[in-house]
Amino acid sequence: MLQKSRNGKGRSVLVAGGAGFVGSHLCDALLSRGDRVLCVDSFITGSVTNVQPLANHPQFRLIEADICDLRSIDEPLDQIYNLACAASPPQYQADPVHTMMTCVAGTGNLLALAEYHNASFLQASTSEVYGDPAEHPQREDYRGNVSCTGPRACYDEGKRAAEALCFDLVRAGRVDARVARIFNTYGPRMQPHDGRIISNLLVQAITGKPLTIYGSGQQTRSFCFVSDLVAGLMALMNVTPNPQGPVNLGNPGEFTINQLAEMVHAMVPTAARIVYHPLPQDDPQRRRPDISKAKDLLGWEPRVPLAEGLRQTAAWFIATLGTQPVSGKRRAPPSARTRRSNVSIGV
Repeated sequence: MLQKSRNGKGRSVLVAGGAGFVGSHLCDALLSRGDRVLCVDSFITGSVTNVQPLANHPQFRLIEADICDLRSIDEPLDQIYNLACAASPPQYQADPVHTMMTCVAGTGNLLALAEYHNASFLQASTSEVYGDPAEHPQREDYRGNVSCTGPRACYDEGKRAAEALCFDLVRAGRVDARVARIFNTYGPRMQPHDGRIISNLLVQAITGKPLTIYGSGQQTRSFCFVSDLVAGLMALMNVTPNPQGPVNLGNPGEFTINQLAEMVHAMVPTAARIVYHPLPQDDPQRRRPDISKAKDLLGWEPRVPLAEGLRQTAAWFIATLGTQPVSGKRRAPPSARTRRSNVSIGV
């Protein structure tokens, strides 16, 4: 059975990072289900614009706060989703100490809140806990190949530590915590300059700039549309009994970065040529989830194909940036590709 709130009128749900890309979509879905939503966000990477349409919703409330300094919440809570952390390399590397503390101290604060309110807790972890994986596709029992001293460690190791906190409290019987390992997610409300591969390529294509690929472009990623991910998060939060371990959430369709760039180039009329840059340190070569566990436990799998999700995302960026429309026809991929030596951000 799904958890009910104490007043019998739907659940009272706290979404940390609720003004972010994924968090704002989650707030929408929870409100549509009839829940009361308390959105907590520091606005370091979140945006007021993402939740502005909810400002007058009677079941929605926004609190500006950093979870590292979060004070007690006196009102009853039934569920807590923790999505509060910068998720792209340029963002989490901008202040690596704060990133680590958000993952560890911030998650600890929210877990304490969950314990106090006897609320179910969902930690948004990441496929980055697998590092540059030696196992492919990645299963939840794979322990990863992560550098604990590199420039991505603040996020990778921070998320691994947050998982450890969750499962320590689960084993102690103190918090009903669940952990979602989220693979690359995309869709409307992504920040145009967040440094993620899909936003990079779409914004470059829409503004007529060269499409930038790091490394050879043969490295792979799997891309999950945001509505599919939100459905998976909600399914994991509400499944009984507690899975007692992490669950991968992502789309198992695997694409090279070259394939992605060629799809974007064919879709957006203003797209320029493709150029290459050196691969950043510790950038993983392959990334693809094994979602057998999510299928078995949650009855969940993604439904939105990459081509359809890209069209929706490109249309959103075009509306946001005020540029030209997306083409409905595919164009031939670029034949000439040049290489440049500038070091820049990764995927």
